[in-house]
Amino acid sequence: MPTTNRQWKLAARPKDLVTPDVLQLSDSPLLPLEDGQALARVKYFSIDPTMRIWMADIPQYMPPVQLGEVMRSFGLAEVTESRNPSFKEGDKLVGFTGLQEYLVVTGKEPNPFQKAPSIPFLSDSNFLGTLGLNGLTAYFGLLDVGKPKSGETLVVSAAAGATGSIAGQIGKIQGCRVVGIAGSDEKCKWVKDKLGFDTAINYKSPDWKAQLVAATPSGVDINFENVGGEVMHGVLDRMNLNGRVVLCGLISGYSKAGSSEVDPTLASFGNILMRRLRVQGFIVIDYVSRFMEAGQQLGMWKMTGKIKDRQTIVQGFEKAPEAINMLFQGSNIGKLLIQL
Repeated sequence: MPTTNRQWKLAARPKDLVTPDVLQLSDSPLLPLEDGQALARVKYFSIDPTMRIWMADIPQYMPPVQLGEVMRSFGLAEVTESRNPSFKEGDKLVGFTGLQEYLVVTGKEPNPFQKAPSIPFLSDSNFLGTLGLNGLTAYFGLLDVGKPKSGETLVVSAAAGATGSIAGQIGKIQGCRVVGIAGSDEKCKWVKDKLGFDTAINYKSPDWKAQLVAATPSGVDINFENVGGEVMHGVLDRMNLNGRVVLCGLISGYSKAGSSEVDPTLASFGNILMRRLRVQGFIVIDYVSRFMEAGQQLGMWKMTGKIKDRQTIVQGFEKAPEAINMLFQGSNIGKLLIQL
């Protein structure tokens, strides 16, 4: 059994991107296991935009990470030693691992770990993406909140991201015309050619708003919103009467979370009023009781080729701060992971 555990701890509140003073790498002792405990070694960290929110001392859906605490993260770990009959060596556990190499589990955690089943042709990393929180978020957000109907037009922002890419594909399964918005020509080509979106728009193009108008000749019925800011308002301008806005994320403002800067575009609600839009925010943990239902359906779509995915994997525990910043620099395509 190892005697030390490397951990990334929150040392300072970030004001923008994660600077070297924000996360501190430290070694903590690992004590011998007691009865009822199991030791697991982390294999993958899930890198998600919400991690930047957790670093800020602001009201949010979970308590903010406190200074000096191990940085919160979702991950997949493998049991290496156990003195708990509920866990055996080799079990793969998915849950809040924190940014650390090892963790001790008892089965009595406030947020229990789920055991990842062994599924042929699927790697462990899929349980942090398509079959993890990103897939679940896309599933419940689009189907329960967006309520798509065949023939409707769906626009997905951050369409090449881990959640948006799945939401758009579920929209196609439901018979929607799907328009993706992403941040590079490469990303747009991927979501159109590989994922089957009807078209995709690079919001960095000078005429992206004109492209959006051309891509949505019948307006927009559903906006699966991941970005916020100017992109969101460009889509709101195209919304049809009684359209639905699935408010999944506002990543354009996350890097400023906790600072005095406020995105002025978030204060405009004229289109929501005039077009009688239904805007609903949601957090995937609201659907915990239905995770099994969604996981089975996502797994079937994945195994039958109806959902495709892509991963950007960063190698090495030391790269955690750099990987978090990649999300806000547009450096990843698909699911962003750290592999230990």
